Amino acid sequence: MDLRVAAYAVITDDDGRILLAHGRQGRRTAWTLPGGGLESGEDPENAVRREVREETGYRVRVDELLGIHSRVIPEGRRVHRDTGAPLHALRIVYRAAITGGRLRDEVGGTTDRAEWFTVAAARSLRRVRLIDIGLKMAGLRA
Repeated sequence: MDLRVAAYAVITDDDGRILLAHGRQGRRTAWTLPGGGLESGEDPENAVRREVREETGYRVRVDELLGIHSRVIPEGRRVHRDTGAPLHALRIVYRAAITGGRLRDEVGGTTDRAEWFTVAAARSLRRVRLIDIGLKMAGLRA
């Protein structure tokens, strides 16, 4: 079984909107929380700061650990199905706040857009389940 450890951020603004990134995996596209996989030996808080900066243009302060979500994806449901093994996705979710930078889209990465949405609007998007998990962890309701 393959293992992927990743760190993500729930970031809201003063208007109660949530920052999301639009991800691309092969032909699949969907909105997700900003964040991504840890590099070898990387601290999860450093990883989430790096990933948010790469995907959205913002610098953030990590405020608190909201939770850890564990999911096993069967080999046949993985984006890259030629691995021959299921994937254990371990996702560390933090609450974070913007400290600088400006909103911009990532170029050449796994995401192609970043935008602010109301929580209600986010629930109507084509999204990965991680958004709902993060909203629940953060106590945010539509």
